Amino acid sequence: MFKEEIILKLLNHHESFVQYISGLSGEDFMYARPGKWSAGQQADHIYRSLQPLSRVMGFPKTIMRLVFGKSNRPSKDYETLIEKYKTKLAAGGRASGRFVPGPVPLDQRNRLNEKIMRTANAIGRKINRFSEDQLDHYILPHPLLGRVTLREMLYFTIYHVQHHKKLIEESRSMV
Repeated sequence: MFKEEIILKLLNHHESFVQYISGLSGEDFMYARPGKWSAGQQADHIYRSLQPLSRVMGFPKTIMRLVFGKSNRPSKDYETLIEKYKTKLAAGGRASGRFVPGPVPLDQRNRLNEKIMRTANAIGRKINRFSEDQLDHYILPHPLLGRVTLREMLYFTIYHVQHHKKLIEESRSMV
């Protein structure tokens, strides 16, 4: 996937997620099955996942390379990366630390949706700071996937928001 398609998918999927969250009733926004996150918590998790990526993409490139290193392999394609993520989830991988949301009250929905879109748009703009080759050159740490290229992290980010939207849809269908 080239940069233009990455940007388009990143923004479209986050916009779709935010629209879906906005359309939920208050009850659906707050509902959580036992041991699962509410739609509000899912949204907070998405924001918590976007925030560090946006921050690191704003670092000077030399700092990115010094802190995280550079890749010694080609980037995986989208499908291969997503299969690796699904395998990690199937093996029990879960969000941890700063990526685990706390309670999210209904009155925070609009503010949270705005923060998601503001951060996704910032990432979309920051992608243009990098050449196609640089997306495959810089690496970042991912809590489940290990060291991934910037391109792979962007692929993950595109999939991740779709994954959480699907979890909300599945949870609602069980009510």
